[in-house]
Amino acid sequence: MATSHRAQPERAGARRAQTSPTLRPRYGRLLAFGAATSITAIAVGGLIGVIPEGSQGSPTAHHAAGVGNAPELMQEAALRAAVVTPTPLPVVTPTPSEPAPSPMAQTAPVQPQSAQSQVAKESVPANSGQGRRVVFSISDQRVWLISDRGRVQDSYLVSGSLTDNLKPGSYAVYSRSREAVGIDDSGEMEYFVRFTRGERAAIGFHSIPTKDGRMLQRVSELGTPQSHGCIRQKLSDAKQMWDFAQDGTPVVVTA
Repeated sequence: MATSHRAQPERAGARRAQTSPTLRPRYGRLLAFGAATSITAIAVGGLIGVIPEGSQGSPTAHHAAGVGNAPELMQEAALRAAVVTPTPLPVVTPTPSEPAPSPMAQTAPVQPQSAQSQVAKESVPANSGQGRRVVFSISDQRVWLISDRGRVQDSYLVSGSLTDNLKPGSYAVYSRSREAVGIDDSGEMEYFVRFTRGERAAIGFHSIPTKDGRMLQRVSELGTPQSHGCIRQKLSDAKQMWDFAQDGTPVVVTA
């Protein structure tokens, strides 16, 4: 005969004894974790400027100030983070392709006309005589008027002959004409001072000839051979020669 068993009601104490033991919170670790978190937050806030520095005022006031100025502080922190210190570029010294010219190699400055005239006055051709005289250089196409004491009274450019009709040597003024006419109707001239004779006519100093009121050469062409036998001068120089070279004045012609 089967025996029936009635389930006995469980006791409350027995259920509690069978449940898993309750986990107890470890307050020491929680406190340490909270302290570390707080220190980290304070350090980060100090770096970005959320927590102002200084010892005055209460923490509450500092916190309120940080919260109120949060947008400005965040913007300032962003600007600080965006600042990049520029890296200086290396200085490159260019290497010249050609060496600079030395001062001695540079071209001498062009002397003014007055300085050139002064040099010409002092550069009387060698072996051109002594005392008062007129010196004419064929190669330089220049005349010097030299006084009794050997001082150069003046020097200027002239235009000698296109032909080889005058030889170097010593001559003397023998004839003078205030006005004259060239052979074969070659033009009119003034202040003619003759000192030798050529094959067909006298040779001397005079102004640039004119024909029909026009000069037969430009003043700027003085210094180059242009005449048919004589020595041409601009009008003011021809007048000076006229006053200087009286009859008998020596004339020295150099090559």
